[in-house]
Amino acid sequence: MNLLRFLISKTFLTQMAIAGIGFFVLVFGLKFWLGYTTNHNQKIEVPDLHKIPIEQAAEKLKELDLDFIVIDSANYNPTYPKKSVIEQSPEAGDFVKEKRKIYLTLNPSKYRDVTLPQLNGKTKRQAISNLRSIGISVNTKFIYVKDIGKDVVRGIRFRGKTVNMGDKIPLNSIVDLILGDGKGR
Repeated sequence: MNLLRFLISKTFLTQMAIAGIGFFVLVFGLKFWLGYTTNHNQKIEVPDLHKIPIEQAAEKLKELDLDFIVIDSANYNPTYPKKSVIEQSPEAGDFVKEKRKIYLTLNPSKYRDVTLPQLNGKTKRQAISNLRSIGISVNTKFIYVKDIGKDVVRGIRFRGKTVNMGDKIPLNSIVDLILGDGKGR
């Protein structure tokens, strides 16, 4: 009976009213403060940076008060200018707030280099297959030297110079195979 009398007493109801008003003031105050400090309703549209050199992209983002981070270089794409943006995140047209970081992936300035495998003594067919598998093209005009083995690789030329196993050349390069003619000793 004392508990019921306390729950309907003026003191308890006054304390509950103060607690309820305090709760609503706290919630609405917090909502207003968060909206103000997080720049609520602010929208900056992310520009399209594809095929733009990194220097111009940096200027464009600085004008919009946005930051950027270069996260990686992709595989070389000849349809894009060197050191230009290939991908961006967030995408063009998305809305962000000021000081947001835009993550950029750049086009390298050239194809990556690949290491030439050991091909001396292999057949023409094996060599062509090996080179194609690592991204190197082979010229269809072969250079023949006197050798006992017919169509056996005796060397590789790249841009007129002989290259050796372990040398690095750009991906998608075209090389010439030096082959035995089968008429030597």
